[in-house]
Amino acid sequence: MRKYTSIRPGRVWLDTDGKRIQAHGGSIFYENGRYYWYGENKQFTDGASDIWHWGVRMYESDDLYNWRDLGLVIPPRPGDPSSPLHPSSYMDRPHIIYNGRTRKYVCWLKIMQRDDTQSETVLTADRLTGPYEIVREGLRPLGMSAGDFDLAVAPDGKAYYYFERVHSETICADLTDDYTDVTGYYSTHFPHPYPPFVREATSHFLRRGKHYLLTSGTTGYFPNPSEVAVADSWHGPYKVLGNPCPDDTSDTTWHSQIASVFKVPGKKDLYIALGDRWLPDCADIPYDTIKNYFAVNFNPDVTDKSAAPAIRPQRNRTQIADYVWFPLRFDGENVFLDMKDEWRVEDYEDA
Repeated sequence: MRKYTSIRPGRVWLDTDGKRIQAHGGSIFYENGRYYWYGENKQFTDGASDIWHWGVRMYESDDLYNWRDLGLVIPPRPGDPSSPLHPSSYMDRPHIIYNGRTRKYVCWLKIMQRDDTQSETVLTADRLTGPYEIVREGLRPLGMSAGDFDLAVAPDGKAYYYFERVHSETICADLTDDYTDVTGYYSTHFPHPYPPFVREATSHFLRRGKHYLLTSGTTGYFPNPSEVAVADSWHGPYKVLGNPCPDDTSDTTWHSQIASVFKVPGKKDLYIALGDRWLPDCADIPYDTIKNYFAVNFNPDVTDKSAAPAIRPQRNRTQIADYVWFPLRFDGENVFLDMKDEWRVEDYEDA
């Protein structure tokens, strides 16, 4: 197939075999001069069946444009309905970090059950590409229902876990030395009473001594405005800088949701925000409609839910979700996500 020579946000992205890339809610891991992109495999999530995922898929590349399919590094378990890896289980947002002390790759998965309880499943492996073995499941960190999250490792090897305390606030928790649990020490940030204002899809990155959190509102697969905050330390306090997409008149982060932020090695100041356009077919729904729909339905003081605006039923046909990758732009400590029809890594200054 034709070799890609650029990143084209929002367009169909095929792997080197000519198939749609399936690495949703994804992240990039850099190792031995190669990039590894992994995420939720949605190839069978057609909106008609109860298949939410088909494991975690991984791809490798040497240029961030052309990706070779490495297959399922964490396969589903269709024969075990009680498993957190069963295809009907709401498994989201895999994150993998490397522990230099234990020499283990540690993967956390968010699992939301049919009763809306949310917990974490933790796996470890000796190699980035697996096989991964479950070491914890049903983990409720700090006794909390834990939603979307990110993992981050400091230069000294200490690790941190940023997550949405479901429909409440953002938590930063210290991880244990083996990265498979929390120590009990944590801080709280961005309290909100209910969706869509609660922050989720937290992405942490570090730049020039500043800690940044890029977050989304809580509107399911419908897009909403992102928000960026900055601090001088892992636990903050964080100062909210606001919406990083001032030119986006749709107030939807250019119809996407950010999953993670990746600093490109060898480049002086290139950070990529990896976003998913979960519902390409719903781009015409105004954000005010989405916001009011969630604000009414989740506000406990509103008893008449019929006051919520109508939103046509969504089909979670995420097998056709597209990717929107933004190169971050900085102005002092401020961060911006600018939509580009096409952009190239080579256009950014080397370190």
